[in-house]
Amino acid sequence: MTKHIDLQAKPFALDEAQIQWVEETLAGMTLDEKIGQLFCPIALGPEPGQLDTVLDTLHPGGMLFRAMDAKTIQDAQRYLQQKSRIPLLLAANLEAGGNGTTTDGTYFGYPMEMAATDDEIHAYHLGKVAAAEGRVTGCNWAFSPILDINRNPLNPITNVRTYGDDPERIIRMAKAFTKGVREHEMVVSIKHFPGDGMDDRDQHLHPTINSCTAEEWDATYGKIYRAMIEDGAETVMVGHILQPAWQMRLNPALKFEDLKPATLSPELLQGLLRGRLGFNGLIVTDATPMGGFTGMMSRRDAVPMAIAAGCDMFLFNRNMAEDFQFMKDGIARGILTEERVDEAVTRILAVKAHMNLPKEKAEGTLVPPESAIETELARPEYAKWAQEAADAAVTLVKDTQHALPLNPSKQSHILLYVFGDEWGYFGSDSAPHFKELLEEAGFVVDVFDKDKMRFAYIDIRLEDFVKQYDAVLYYVNVEPASNKSTLRVEWNKPMASDMPWFLQDVPTIGISVGTPYLLKDMPLLKTVINGYSANAFVQKAIVEKLTGRSAFCGKSPVDPFAGQWLAKL
Repeated sequence: MTKHIDLQAKPFALDEAQIQWVEETLAGMTLDEKIGQLFCPIALGPEPGQLDTVLDTLHPGGMLFRAMDAKTIQDAQRYLQQKSRIPLLLAANLEAGGNGTTTDGTYFGYPMEMAATDDEIHAYHLGKVAAAEGRVTGCNWAFSPILDINRNPLNPITNVRTYGDDPERIIRMAKAFTKGVREHEMVVSIKHFPGDGMDDRDQHLHPTINSCTAEEWDATYGKIYRAMIEDGAETVMVGHILQPAWQMRLNPALKFEDLKPATLSPELLQGLLRGRLGFNGLIVTDATPMGGFTGMMSRRDAVPMAIAAGCDMFLFNRNMAEDFQFMKDGIARGILTEERVDEAVTRILAVKAHMNLPKEKAEGTLVPPESAIETELARPEYAKWAQEAADAAVTLVKDTQHALPLNPSKQSHILLYVFGDEWGYFGSDSAPHFKELLEEAGFVVDVFDKDKMRFAYIDIRLEDFVKQYDAVLYYVNVEPASNKSTLRVEWNKPMASDMPWFLQDVPTIGISVGTPYLLKDMPLLKTVINGYSANAFVQKAIVEKLTGRSAFCGKSPVDPFAGQWLAKL
């Protein structure tokens, strides 16, 4: 059973007692129980009845919750661990802080913000905060760090979620983040193999392509994955991404019409990840309701094929009972063998043993006590670290008009345009308003009313506008999210009344707290600031730097001009 897997080697490093638990647990499982371990569904909800439905349908190996308040998450995850005979891997998308687990958690900042500091201490702090706050709720599996390379400015899903476009920087930051995570008894899942960021589309909607040559992939994505595997990454999340060069090199008989995304590709999973890169740990699919997975073949075939091809765990479901039956039928139909199921379950159990989950279950310590929420969540040092990261990250991309610093005694009246703001940090009752921070600094701020000014702006005289406003600020929060086709500025319809028609006459400053490519849509801006995260810490740092109370320190981890010469002027 374990002959194909070295349980004493990296990343498991199991002792004899742990290996014995893995072997005895596997031997004592029915086929249905083994099949259940392959699944990591998303929770239907936090109520016991909802959780029982998942447990009774799948007997899963893991589960993930969307962010809720800490006590609700903690109660639900405690219930799950108490009801499960085999301890569960409880996952969370801990990418930007503890807010990936709980709405009470710290929105520390996106990875690109940490990269812009060019100091690994901030990535380390991000990992510590994310894992500490996640661990309070009972989470033990971080779906991070992201190893994607932001090579295409138009990619709508990587962007500020990455550590930029330099493999060496990505390795430094990802290792530091991982160190912080591990200090809180949590394992990581490096993602999204074989690497996102090349395509200009989103794998949530359809398969995407990593178009590197095999040699180019080795020198970039491959270099990063080798480094993180050597660092001991316990799990790898595989994307619905094709890598034609390596697929066809490893299997010359393949034609383009035969290519499948990595989640269904033996060439990429067994040939590249296991074979050439030597990964011995657990492989988990990315979410399987995503279009990149569902569109490639009938789901009745794709469900068992993902495990047969080399994945060990199956993330999320469309219909749990049907997916379970598809997996079981796949064995009967010969798509998936029981031997392959045993191999996958062995790795799942080995990760659990590596984390000492069986021992913690016996001791009743898998989930911290309720009192830990008050003592460990949102500690004062977390805000301090987040502010330090923001101060070090905010980047002055350009100021060719020499508009900075702004002085409220001389440039008192500002017009503020707001774009995006998906997370509510502008106009929210729970966080400082960017407008309020400007007003506290001494400015008088008018906010452009998009609805009121759809047509009326046409009657505005330039002479009157110049007399009324001393400066104009564009506050842009356009950030990546699943199922977005583009990350672009959306202008006010029908006639773009919010475009900067006055920028040759009034100092106009672009401030992006999301995408670092604001100049892609506003190339004539002469002053641009990138903050990378729309949290309160970054907003405060930006206002201090706008007014000259703090120096700009950040270094852009990507080309903020997106290769456009016009944007550099």
